[in-house]
Amino acid sequence: MKYENLLDRFIKYVKVNTRSNPDSETIPSTESQTAFALTLLKPEMEAVGLQDVHYNPANGYLIGTLPANNPALTRKIGFIAHIDTADFNAENVSPQVIDNYQGGNIPLGNSGYALIPEEFPNLNNYIGQTVITTDGTTLLGADDKSGIAEIMTAIEFLTSHPQIDHCDIKVAFGPDEEIGVGADKFDVTDFDVDFAYTIDGGPLGELQYETFSAASLEVTFLGRNVHPGTAKDQMINALQLAIDFHSQLPEEDRPEKTDGYQGFYHLMGLTGTVEEAHASYIIRDFEEASFEARKEKVRELAQTMNSQLGTERVLITLTDQYYNMKKVIEKDMTPVNLAKEVMEELYIKPVIEPIRGGTDGSKISFMGIPTPNIFAGGENMHGRFEFVSLQTMEQAVDVILGIVRKP
Repeated sequence: MKYENLLDRFIKYVKVNTRSNPDSETIPSTESQTAFALTLLKPEMEAVGLQDVHYNPANGYLIGTLPANNPALTRKIGFIAHIDTADFNAENVSPQVIDNYQGGNIPLGNSGYALIPEEFPNLNNYIGQTVITTDGTTLLGADDKSGIAEIMTAIEFLTSHPQIDHCDIKVAFGPDEEIGVGADKFDVTDFDVDFAYTIDGGPLGELQYETFSAASLEVTFLGRNVHPGTAKDQMINALQLAIDFHSQLPEEDRPEKTDGYQGFYHLMGLTGTVEEAHASYIIRDFEEASFEARKEKVRELAQTMNSQLGTERVLITLTDQYYNMKKVIEKDMTPVNLAKEVMEELYIKPVIEPIRGGTDGSKISFMGIPTPNIFAGGENMHGRFEFVSLQTMEQAVDVILGIVRKP
């Protein structure tokens, strides 16, 4: 059977805690990711017939190759998925498998939580399917262990059916996508392909080649603390400076008030005292001009506040994180058109929309390998309400197989 190991493989993967750590300076950010790659994935990649399977400790990527078995299929295509999971409890993941879901609430173990269609209407898309959920105490890890399982299942099918023609295939499993640094040291010379796909999308049919452009913004506010009883015209409250700064950013440009192609400023954290405060933001937009305008706005805001204060008390650090990969991919839409054609042949409706986020493909595309993103099946990702349909995962396997067989 094509999919006989898919579910067991996925369950095996998600039971391993591979949560990344944004405060770590190691590669990968957590030792558990290295262990997962070397003790679980590497032997399995070799067992299913991938060749030249090797781990690069400099970037945390595990790479394997399946050479073409038909010289007429000259493309070289890569498939990429990430090992780490998001910043939510991933210890003792205990998946529930709901066969033939018939609608209604799904209690999440004994946690007191439930998947409720009124709250998550996307559940109604999966009537009659096998739905895999959490037990309510952890995330599931379908982002992106469903992608890993789908790639591995496709490779296993090809190596066990050598009569099926396919092109050169490269596979890469890497770390730390969820904390935005996984592809920073990706080695394109070790991944010799014409183009690639991240298998890291959500519901059935997702096909994405546009991402946010992204920057981080760190703001330090320097106050002056004196006794509040004698503070008139002397105290400068750093926390109040932070409030003033934030209040001057457009209220409508927040994540909870934007969608589609709208960008935003997102306050991620605020700490401090009267003497000193610190705010962390992320800035996101799709178009280069509006992305640059957002960064310029915070520079001007800091400059204006400092001018009013008469000294430098608002200090900003802006760091670009990744850019909209559309700029690279639209130069040659072959990978997008190929995936779209395969989906349509499989009676899957392509859902081509921008990613309101980023993927490893964002950075890898700018390194020279155009890398759009394909659905992996996960819904409600990054938390206890995450779930995935086994049937959607099977269809992702079919899309991978269809892509590598195309002349």
